[in-house]
Amino acid sequence: MHRHYIFTDKRESKKGILSAMLGAMSLISVFLTVYFTWQNHGTAYVRYGVVTLLCLIFSAAGLVLGIMAKLEEDKFYLFAWIGIVLNALTLLGIGGIVAVGVYGL
Repeated sequence: MHRHYIFTDKRESKKGILSAMLGAMSLISVFLTVYFTWQNHGTAYVRYGVVTLLCLIFSAAGLVLGIMAKLEEDKFYLFAWIGIVLNALTLLGIGGIVAVGVYGL
C-alpha cells in the first residue's frame, strides 16, 4: 500500500475561491436572463436588466479578486484561474449583449 504525503503549507486563496463563486453566479445569472428573454420572444423585462447590471459589477469585482489571488505567493491557483476565466466570460457575454443591442444582428 502506497501512501502519498504532501509536505506543503500551500492552500487555496480565499480571494480565488470568492472570485470563482462570483464568476459562476454571474455567468449562470446572465445565461438565465438571456434564456428567459428568449422564452418571452425577445421581451426583456427591467428586472433582467437589473440582474445583468449586478452581474457586470460582480464580474468586475470577481475578475479583480481573481487577479489579486493569482498574484499571491505560496498559494494554489486553481480557483484563481477558474474565477478569472468565468468572470472574463461573463464580461464578454454582457459586452456581446450590449453590442447586439446597439448595433443589431
